[in-house]
Amino acid sequence: MADQLLEFREIIRSRQDSEQRKPDKQTRKLLLYLFTSTRGGFTRLRIIMNLLDYPYNTHQLSQELDLDYKAVQHHMKVLEKNNMVLKIGEKYGAIFHLSNFLEMNITALDEAIEKLDRKMNYKKVYL
Repeated sequence: MADQLLEFREIIRSRQDSEQRKPDKQTRKLLLYLFTSTRGGFTRLRIIMNLLDYPYNTHQLSQELDLDYKAVQHHMKVLEKNNMVLKIGEKYGAIFHLSNFLEMNITALDEAIEKLDRKMNYKKVYL
């Protein structure tokens, strides 16, 4: 997973424009919450990374990520509710792609990936 996170950071950094604005405080909080403070953060990050290049429907994402269809469906609802992805179409054949909001604030995603990496590599020691 750590290698995958490093790869994600490189992809995000390569997509950043010098003109992109710095995200506001609420946007940073939202991205950090969605991708680091919840149990499904890493899965949602994997979904976003797949949607960077090509739009997918839920079934295609479940096959691409080797996850259960219902799990992907749940994460897509969370991402859509928080304006991270847009859905085109209805029901089974609906296609998802990144929202303009996320594309404009992609720099804050780099920070979320870094925090997730630290969180996943942190080992608890009980005395």
